[in-house]
Amino acid sequence: MSSDPWGRVDETGTVYVRSADGTEREVGSWQAGSPDEALAYFKRKYDGLVVEIGLLERRVQTTDLSAKDAMTAIEHLRGQVTDAHAIGDLDALGKRLDKLVESVESRREERKAQKAKQSDEARHAKEALVVEAEELAQSEQWRAAGERLRALVDTWKGLPRLDRKSDDELWHRFSHARSAFSKRRKAHFASLDAQREEARKAKEKLVAEAEALSNSQDWGATAARYRELMTDWKAAGRAQREHEDDLWNRFRGAQDVFFAARSSVFAERDAEQGENLKLKEELAAEAEKLLPIEDLKAARAAFRSINERWEAIGHVPRDARPKVEGRMHAVERALQESEEAEWRRTNPEARARAAGLTGQLQAAVDKLRGQIEQARAQGNNAKADKLQKELDGRQALLDSALKGLQEFGG
Repeated sequence: MSSDPWGRVDETGTVYVRSADGTEREVGSWQAGSPDEALAYFKRKYDGLVVEIGLLERRVQTTDLSAKDAMTAIEHLRGQVTDAHAIGDLDALGKRLDKLVESVESRREERKAQKAKQSDEARHAKEALVVEAEELAQSEQWRAAGERLRALVDTWKGLPRLDRKSDDELWHRFSHARSAFSKRRKAHFASLDAQREEARKAKEKLVAEAEALSNSQDWGATAARYRELMTDWKAAGRAQREHEDDLWNRFRGAQDVFFAARSSVFAERDAEQGENLKLKEELAAEAEKLLPIEDLKAARAAFRSINERWEAIGHVPRDARPKVEGRMHAVERALQESEEAEWRRTNPEARARAAGLTGQLQAAVDKLRGQIEQARAQGNNAKADKLQKELDGRQALLDSALKGLQEFGG
């Protein structure tokens, strides 16, 4: 008989395996060779079980083998160990399988906890997405909010699913928020399209009127109407993009035609009026040479000739008109005052007033001189020049009155 710490072969060739408590179990028989060969053979079968258990241990430790599959493999090996036709410490193999079960159970609990944690994180993440989507549903930042909602959908797809009920409820709220935003955005742009269509119709009318006015030569009224049309244009709002630029180009083009024509006419008019001003300034200078008046009859005839030529000349620039006309008026007043003095000289009733008139004229001359000095002191040379011309006329009248007074013997 041959034996081993974990088994033996009796004289009949029967092979036994021995457990740690000393009990034995028949595992086979050996008739083909020596008992040692039998022991070696059944030990090799034991070694095969050791290898299989070692492989399973490594799979459990190093791979993502599911707990269910791991337990199935363990139970399969346990059955092999229990009924093994092998010689070795089978109890030790059973204990290794028990530890492996504990390891699988521990990993199952860890994975369960991890899954619960991931599920909780996913729930919070999806709830946050829903809250943000519901806030965005009320936004009027159509482009930014729309892009953000699309990004939220991509984020949602990347999150783990929850239990069916929770996931469906959150998705329903999320989807409803997106639909509400899309509905509001669609209504907004439909309203905007309607407004832009109304703006297009209004601007079509403005363009038609602007084009009809482009050849008008009623410069003042038409320019004023163009200003009103521009106000109406701004108030009409924007038309569709494909129409807005074309309408504006037509509207602006019509105005450009009108204002270019007006500018051309005004430029010609300004040039003509500038020439007229030069001619009238020459006539004003010629009239001023009549002062002081010595020969009233000759001065009157000369001024009449000058005035006839003045009236034959057209308009001068508006801003220059007061000055040049004022020069002529000053000469005209001097003639009138000289005529009045002549009349008073030849009128018997005027003799009594001659002395008084001379005093009044002298006072007026003195007053004008004071005003001229004051104007020049204030730097107002234009006013001083104007007063000087009036002074020249009054002085001439005073000289005439003094001469008349002498004639009256006073």
